[in-house]
Amino acid sequence: MACPFLRDPIDIGAQVVRKTIRTKRLFKDRQNPLSFSEEYINERYHFSSHCIVYLADLLTPSLSNDTLRSCALTVMQTLCIGLHFFACGEYMHAVGDAENLSKSTVCRAIRRVYIALARILPDFVKFPGHCSQQEVKDGFYRIAGLPNVIGVVDSTHIPIKAPSGPEMVCDSQCLITNIEAKWPGSVNDFHILQKSVLYHQFQQGCFDGQLVADNEYPCLPFLMTPYLNPKPGAESCFNEALYETRACIKTTFTTLRSRFGCLKGLRVSPQRACDIIVACMVLHNVAIIRKEAPPCFSWMPRKNPDPVHCDYQDGTAIRDNIAAQLFVSCSQVL
Repeated sequence: MACPFLRDPIDIGAQVVRKTIRTKRLFKDRQNPLSFSEEYINERYHFSSHCIVYLADLLTPSLSNDTLRSCALTVMQTLCIGLHFFACGEYMHAVGDAENLSKSTVCRAIRRVYIALARILPDFVKFPGHCSQQEVKDGFYRIAGLPNVIGVVDSTHIPIKAPSGPEMVCDSQCLITNIEAKWPGSVNDFHILQKSVLYHQFQQGCFDGQLVADNEYPCLPFLMTPYLNPKPGAESCFNEALYETRACIKTTFTTLRSRFGCLKGLRVSPQRACDIIVACMVLHNVAIIRKEAPPCFSWMPRKNPDPVHCDYQDGTAIRDNIAAQLFVSCSQVL
């Protein structure tokens, strides 16, 4: 029996063997994410290298590390992990394999990126837009001749564990100007709008202009919707002009799903899903502002939804007045 006050020869031998076979700690090689061709970068992250550098500079205060211990990720590496996930929507371990990182590291990096993007939401998503209100109206007027329009509103469903249906407003350039990303998919579109800050701002007369929507919304003084059963002439012409004007919101939805593959189905909690959706909206606006090449997508056919709300008389009166003044020539021709 070994004496408790003397070193055990067996323990000493074990320590010698352990030191002999101990291997040096190795860190996985993490290449510069932008050290590839521009084509490869666009395919992997759905952004150009110039835009990624711009985003890295913008998010450095939020993504930089205070220490370099254990080969901490750089701002560029952290950002590109997030962009890769947003673009492909793959499982965390798949993104980790592609970036040569562990799943836990990828998960932390993605969370840091979408939280950092959420912090700059007010800088990139603002209503009625980044230019003057009159310029927003002019942009919509050039589409189909509808006056006084400052936004198009609609909602879309993002499949997650608990389905969520964010509602958005965009301008004529497909820039997102307002977003509500906290409602389950079972809630109808107009209820989401009614509960938004934007709706109450319109009711209080904060904006000199109108929104455009489909028949899932009622016709209000500040919300123009199509005629349900348009008569030949001014009403039919008004509907066609409104459909053409509304096309930009459908283009926005399609572009979002094409650029951000993660929005086709999120395997995260509802709260994290909302944060990721908001982050994608910010990145979308950055891409539009910096004139990034749009992703390839097929055009979605126009659908006329069934009405779920009755129109308001004061709203229909304004719509009738617009149709009569602007499309009187249609009535004369017919």
